[in-house]
Amino acid sequence: MLFESGKLPAKSEQWCQFSSCSLVAMGGILFDIFDLDNSAARTHVPLKLKVIARTDKGLVRPGNEDYLHIDDENLVYAVCDGMGGHQAGEVASMTASEVIKTAFLEFSAELMQDPLLTLNRTVPGTGDLLLKAIRLANRAIYRKAQMDPSLTGMGTTIISVACEADIMSIAHVGDSRAYRLRQDKIEPLTVDHSWVAEMQAQQNLSREEANALVGKNIILRALGVRENIEIDYRIIRLQPGDQFLLCSDGLCGYADDDEIFEIARPRRDNLEKMAEDLIQMANDRGGPDNVSVIIIEVLEVNKSVLPELEVMTFPSESPEALEAEDHWIDKILARQPTVTAEIQSGTGSPRPLLLAGIFCLFAAVAALIVYLVAFK
Repeated sequence: MLFESGKLPAKSEQWCQFSSCSLVAMGGILFDIFDLDNSAARTHVPLKLKVIARTDKGLVRPGNEDYLHIDDENLVYAVCDGMGGHQAGEVASMTASEVIKTAFLEFSAELMQDPLLTLNRTVPGTGDLLLKAIRLANRAIYRKAQMDPSLTGMGTTIISVACEADIMSIAHVGDSRAYRLRQDKIEPLTVDHSWVAEMQAQQNLSREEANALVGKNIILRALGVRENIEIDYRIIRLQPGDQFLLCSDGLCGYADDDEIFEIARPRRDNLEKMAEDLIQMANDRGGPDNVSVIIIEVLEVNKSVLPELEVMTFPSESPEALEAEDHWIDKILARQPTVTAEIQSGTGSPRPLLLAGIFCLFAAVAALIVYLVAFK
């Protein structure tokens, strides 16, 4: 399933391109337990998970630029936190999710076999495809911004995971985070790509000192800002009972790790309540930002010999790889020509047509009234 955050309540829109996808309301909970044993595409992975997702626009922002990507067929989940004025952040985060979805559902074999996209490092199949899809998402967002002046400066963070057998690939760009939740501790699995995180690491600052820094909201990496991208990647082992939290900085930017764990720990047996209360905590602190969470619980795994991998950074693509990515972006975006229009109803062609229709209707009613008065 793939769903958008933020827009549905106001417009009651519905959108679904694939039978395994659906659009749900902002703040809605979806999913219960699903078992991949019966998936024709992945019968070799008897991996059973429970996934809960929630998003909320908060109490200050007029809209929601977060976008939650849930692909239960391929076991790919992501939180994208868009940025950029005039709804450009929504375009960026939605584009990232759309490109990743299309890469996995329609072009997985071709993308993995393209020698020009090689990563020069052996990683599991789902991890390989996830990294390539994120690169393509970066390129797609960047190109859209270049072609449309109203989208200049847009970008999105991404925290994403892809699971297979008994491992989880984690790839991220920006300051959205992943945590592992166990009975007795919370374990950060990512490090923010932000100026304040670098200052904390270099100068050993406390959270209070870091929060006092000027420019603490500066992000050093985001999809769509540059033509190529560096991606942090790692592989961890999954165990039954493990729980994972993916979140935007609307949560982790306003609560430290211990505070998040204080809410999560007593709710390990009720993931819906955990998601609700994490969102509520962010809103209780003023709700200054959109806030989104995905909670994943591992129920069963398929033991494998696939190794874990410590955090490494995949470098930016070469010019040759960028050229190949452009070829793939043309194919991928051709499958989704209305992504921007669906979001940017305020700046694209649908709104002028709507206003023209309303004006014509008003004129017709006025003419009818004049006619009735004149011949009364």
